[in-house]
Amino acid sequence: MLEEFVRPVIRKASTVNYHMLKACNMSCGFCFATFQDSRNQNRLKPEERLELVDVLCRTGFRKINFAGGEPTLDPRLPDMIQQAKSRGLITSIVTNGSRITSEWLDDLAGCLDIIALSIDSVDSETQCEIGRVEKGKAPIDARQYLALSELIRDRSIQLKVNTVVNRANHTEDIRRFILEMKPERWKIFQALPVKGQNDARISEFTITDSQFERYVERNRSVESNGIRVVPENNDLMTGSYVMVDPLGRFFDNVNGRHNYSRPILDVGVIAALKDVVIDTDRFEMRGGNY
Repeated sequence: MLEEFVRPVIRKASTVNYHMLKACNMSCGFCFATFQDSRNQNRLKPEERLELVDVLCRTGFRKINFAGGEPTLDPRLPDMIQQAKSRGLITSIVTNGSRITSEWLDDLAGCLDIIALSIDSVDSETQCEIGRVEKGKAPIDARQYLALSELIRDRSIQLKVNTVVNRANHTEDIRRFILEMKPERWKIFQALPVKGQNDARISEFTITDSQFERYVERNRSVESNGIRVVPENNDLMTGSYVMVDPLGRFFDNVNGRHNYSRPILDVGVIAALKDVVIDTDRFEMRGGNY
């Protein structure tokens, strides 16, 4: 039986975000999940990652979201998605979309419920300024994103778009593009400084609360077409996620940097979850249950 401390956390904050690897094929300057503070430590072995997914599934979480880094760089990602789905969880990934193909999607038929595409802009200069581009390649353009959205919808997978609002894109109006993409949810984040994760370049990308609010208001009218807009400023993003790092530890960001629990596979979910702070009220305020 789950202890009284843990039961309400999992019941209210029912999604666990597993940042399964820190590697990425892009280099966004504001990324808060670089895990530079654990770069000299090895991540879990493939069998340990599958065991961790199984442990999280048995604990009572309703949904698992695989993130990174770029999760599709891990060849075992499909195995983990299939395992989570077989345990009855809603499955989701956050991806830059660069490695998603029709064949990859077909292999996960019936197992992957949600894909969140990280799209900050469709202007190539802005994407390059942000770092939302693979080295030696051109940025993904609007036409390619729209084709990818069709592949996703054709397989009855729910489509989300995640956008980080920052100094490079905060004046943009991308309503026409979003209306063409037709995601069910558009999550709009304010670029978040996290010590030890994005110190090197975050000063180039931070914006004021009012700049963030103006971006949201400028683009919000897509809601009239049935697209749910979910804004998350820095305050809402802080402490409102249940997150697991590549080493299999819960972590939070309540003090402006990552605070890590003891390894989940060593001490169990209950003990490890006590090591971090999860603000379930903020989780609910940002619409985390869906």
